[in-house]
Amino acid sequence: MNRAVLALADGTTFEGRALGASGETVGEVVFNTSMTGYQEILTDPSYVGQIVTMAYPEMGNVGANPGDEESQKPHAVGMVVRNASAQQSNWRAQETLDAYLKRHGITGIEGIDTRRLVRHLRTHGAQMGVISTEGHSAAALVERARNARGMEGLDLATGVSTQTPYLFTTPSPDLLGGTVREAPAHRFDVVAYDYGLKRSMLHFLVDVGCRVKVVPAGTTAEAVLAEKPHGVFLANGPGDPAAVTGADKVVASLLGKVPVFGICLGHQILALALGGRTYKMKFGHRGANQPVKDLLTGKVEITSQNHGFAVDDASVKGRAVVSHLNLNDGTVEGLHVPDARAFSVQYHPEASPGPHDARYLFTRFAKLMAGE
Repeated sequence: MNRAVLALADGTTFEGRALGASGETVGEVVFNTSMTGYQEILTDPSYVGQIVTMAYPEMGNVGANPGDEESQKPHAVGMVVRNASAQQSNWRAQETLDAYLKRHGITGIEGIDTRRLVRHLRTHGAQMGVISTEGHSAAALVERARNARGMEGLDLATGVSTQTPYLFTTPSPDLLGGTVREAPAHRFDVVAYDYGLKRSMLHFLVDVGCRVKVVPAGTTAEAVLAEKPHGVFLANGPGDPAAVTGADKVVASLLGKVPVFGICLGHQILALALGGRTYKMKFGHRGANQPVKDLLTGKVEITSQNHGFAVDDASVKGRAVVSHLNLNDGTVEGLHVPDARAFSVQYHPEASPGPHDARYLFTRFAKLMAGE
């Protein structure tokens, strides 16, 4: 296999073997602690502009298939793994991980000490990096990483958002049985802002009786209210929430007029709409094993997460109730605004990939729209 090099902006370099497409890619190097679900991770639009390091050492053994994609294509710009299986071993697989990456033009690297890399990022923070199979010197690659634009101040959500509205009425598929489930009775019309949403979130809205109209990130509050929806869903997405042009003002105009449910980037935009602030985290939360306490019920959920920004708890004091906390670092994981019939969580309750502990939140949204 061809030689590949990963170079970080702080001068740290790793040499390994090429994975996926040949070439060179630049992005923010982050790590994900999930043991499974690499295809859902790669196709999550929240990873736009990022090189994903998988902390678990063995990847690729279940191959790749269209049913596990969260969008139409991978959005991560690179992948780093310890060992990539050369063979797939799953009855749903249609190609190997390496073939999947090649087909989509994603450059990766394998065979490096990912434990060392993850510990380095944990200590020194997520940072820009370059993966190259082109034979350039390590010093040249480090310089390119240092000159790359970071995530702060970038409106990536508008770039990955749908350009035209569309209806979504498909329930969650029966992946094991290979059949399409019948959609529940239609009870609610929901408008979903696409900041970079994952397909599974739409499936779970349909599962609780919603007909979903997905709209571009820049859609005005007036246009949404003209649809007379029962509720508004603020989806996940990539980049700096404070840079999403006009999103906070739009959501502020919706509050109190219609129930609102925000997830991940949508949670952060809700906080900004309330007058709060967000900040860039040192290395973020990415994985399927983040413990979160629901302060409203006292229960602890193991959650799936992918974000590099967080809500400043002091900035929302008196404006919203902090409803969830991360038990690892105490960061804000959820907000509740009873007077405005709005709530949000920082994590991904649809669990793609990850545990199902938080799926009840879609039912909570349905009950809010029903006036319960």
